[in-house]
Amino acid sequence: MSVDELLTTPLYDLHVAAGGKMVPFAGYSMPVQYPLGIMKEHLHTREKAGLFDVSHMGQCYIRSTDGSDPAKTLEEIMPGALAVLKPGKMRLTVLLNDDGGIEDDLMIARTFESEGTLFVVVNGACKEKDFSIIEERFAGRLVLEPLADRALLALQGPRAEAVLAELAPEVKDMVFMETTMITLEGTVCWVSRCGYTGEDGFEISVPEADAPAFAQRLLRHADLEWIGLGARDSLRLEAGLCLSGHDFDGSITPVEAGLAFTLGKKRREAGDFIASERILSQLQDGPDKSLVGIVPVGRAPAREGAEIADLDGNIIGTVTSGGFGPTFGGPVARGYVPKAFTEEGTEIQLMIRGKAHPAKVVATPFVPQRYKRKQA
Repeated sequence: MSVDELLTTPLYDLHVAAGGKMVPFAGYSMPVQYPLGIMKEHLHTREKAGLFDVSHMGQCYIRSTDGSDPAKTLEEIMPGALAVLKPGKMRLTVLLNDDGGIEDDLMIARTFESEGTLFVVVNGACKEKDFSIIEERFAGRLVLEPLADRALLALQGPRAEAVLAELAPEVKDMVFMETTMITLEGTVCWVSRCGYTGEDGFEISVPEADAPAFAQRLLRHADLEWIGLGARDSLRLEAGLCLSGHDFDGSITPVEAGLAFTLGKKRREAGDFIASERILSQLQDGPDKSLVGIVPVGRAPAREGAEIADLDGNIIGTVTSGGFGPTFGGPVARGYVPKAFTEEGTEIQLMIRGKAHPAKVVATPFVPQRYKRKQA
């Protein structure tokens, strides 16, 4: 895709004015970093708060044609417990294909306007595919309404609550995986307490016409900085979060990808979702391969595509995500290895620029996740 063919988000002019380095991403011209630099942007988000433009992602409403619960219908191809969602609650789930592979991961929330309406956010690079899968599979049963006229901002970091509470004090009462409609600066927004950094924070769906002024209002806060795609990737990697199309694709099951938590307990018992036989068999016996965390010994980072070898030099897998973890203080990676190599502490090797480097299998996340959860 040429530069002239790239789409732009409603915040494009703000990124350029802020010195953002624009690159092609998911068909859009997006900021990979700002003058602060990826390392400082990453650390600023961990220490204070960062603002990310994620307007390239797909937003939509889904309703049933007959007034029944669309969540129950979606459960045919999504193994999460969706029908039990109450208004204002949201859940991460996965969209499965006929073989039990993950086409995408996505967020689904029950709205307040009607228990028969779902608010859904899917990954930007997959939105056309995801929408088509749902529309074609459930033609005549579900109606999918793309929300193409809305921007999406992610406000992340330990100071995120303080930043947003200046406009809406009620967000202090929200906890992880809750969502609500809030009027911010006269604009009605969907606010969800979630994110992709491992930090506390919010995702805010705002009408595109109001997005620039709204973003500028948030950025008046001394603790907030624009953050680009580079730091977004290092933040999510440290937090042990999967990247669609990299850490999994349509050939990988939720169990193999370490996403078994998306399988609802009652859904497992019922086995009433697509390709359940394969997935439930892996839950019981363990998959032949699994996505693991890897810490290289030394300072050389292993990037996506680097080969993973055993101590005898036999190639056993490939790195799916890798780089330097600024908060972790060293290189980190993830990749798929056979069952015999998945135990924490297992010694392996990473092929970096043609040379074998020692590494170990470790548990993820590499740094603690700090979501604001409901107190027990």
